[in-house]
Amino acid sequence: QVQLAESGGGLVQPGGSLRLSCAASGFTFSSRVMSWYRQAPGKQRDVVAFITVGGGTSYADSVKGRFTISRDNAKNTVYLQMNSLWPEDTGVYYCNFYPPSYNSWGQGTQVTVSS
Repeated sequence: QVQLAESGGGLVQPGGSLRLSCAASGFTFSSRVMSWYRQAPGKQRDVVAFITVGGGTSYADSVKGRFTISRDNAKNTVYLQMNSLWPEDTGVYYCNFYPPSYNSWGQGTQVTVSS
């Protein structure tokens, strides 16, 4: 059974940084493309970044140059380093496959960027 557990969210001031983690289990992590998604208040859930099996990355235009996705296959964990955070980055962040699996959404982790 696929399990994805996000952590690392919190309240941060504009310009601050956070590092999100997603611990994965129940599947062969190293063979799957992994992604981070964000759901802002009142909006649909959108992809923020994804990382391929080989380590290639892709980012939404809104986070390019500020966010970095990475993975540690030995720890079955995918990370999202978020720098220079803006209020518009506020939302619940989820990890999942890319494209996402409907049955694999976790609880997400709340990120609030506010002064």
